[in-house]
Amino acid sequence: MSRGIALLLIATTAAAFLLSLLLPWSSIVGLLRQDTSLATAVFVELRLPRALLALIYGVTLGASGAAIQALFANPLASPDLTGTTSGAALGAVVTAYLLEFSAPLALSGGAVVGALGALGLLLALAGPRAETSTLLLAGLAISALAGALTTLALALAPSPFAFYDAYDWLMGSLVDRSLGQAVFAFVPALVSTILLLRLVPALDSLALGEESAQAMGYDIRRTRLWVVALSALGVGGCVAICGAIGFIGLVAPIFARRLTRGHPGRAIVPAGLIGGALLLAADLTVRAAPVGRTLPIGVVTAMLGAPFFLFLVVRMRRSLAA
Repeated sequence: MSRGIALLLIATTAAAFLLSLLLPWSSIVGLLRQDTSLATAVFVELRLPRALLALIYGVTLGASGAAIQALFANPLASPDLTGTTSGAALGAVVTAYLLEFSAPLALSGGAVVGALGALGLLLALAGPRAETSTLLLAGLAISALAGALTTLALALAPSPFAFYDAYDWLMGSLVDRSLGQAVFAFVPALVSTILLLRLVPALDSLALGEESAQAMGYDIRRTRLWVVALSALGVGGCVAICGAIGFIGLVAPIFARRLTRGHPGRAIVPAGLIGGALLLAADLTVRAAPVGRTLPIGVVTAMLGAPFFLFLVVRMRRSLAA
């Protein structure tokens, strides 16, 4: 990836972040004319955490998606299609509504355990170098199982309002989050992303096959375990705060690999930047909903990502037929 493209990605993500802070501008201007302290409070306590979480979550999904796709050597592997986000949501729901631990640390721990379980089950069912059909079937099965268990956990929860309370969160939401929650999501996201970057050479070598990577001196089993654990840590920490958001981890790495000329490991950084920009743009779209109506951000990303996913499936089918 050239320096010019890297700077363009950084500038695009930064612009999306600034727009997320400033739009809609009319409400901020109105508050500034009436009460400066109130306008500052709205900016710092409402808009800044929302923009930060969109950036953090998007970067994490993009980077984790790129690492998972490199690990499975499959462009359809992503945190949501492999069941990672569903597993993380299940872990957080069980922790909050059945075990009744609602502290952010407990929720994050439950989400990470759920994500680890989903990815571990995927490796057991599909194998490390799964074919596309096997990966999709295993991922769909894990997602369906996690979704069913999440519904069961909410049905068995002591609170009769569990379904209502969890709706916005399960569909993905960045609304009414605090700076403390943003920091809490940032720490595991930062740790996981930095450590994933250390695996770039090993992930690039996997493009040549496991035997070639081992001949180059890389421990593939250790790399596989690190990718699974770090993806679960980053995604699980974000899911615990914002809920499950899909398709960002699928779309961003595919565009990123085009920028890195097919190097799956080197796609982690651009995939993170693209993921952050995409989720910030999705959050701006959510704000265009009619007044009094709440549009879950997960619905927006699904509406944009599902057609892209279908396009990929059709293209891969045609390439196999040819």
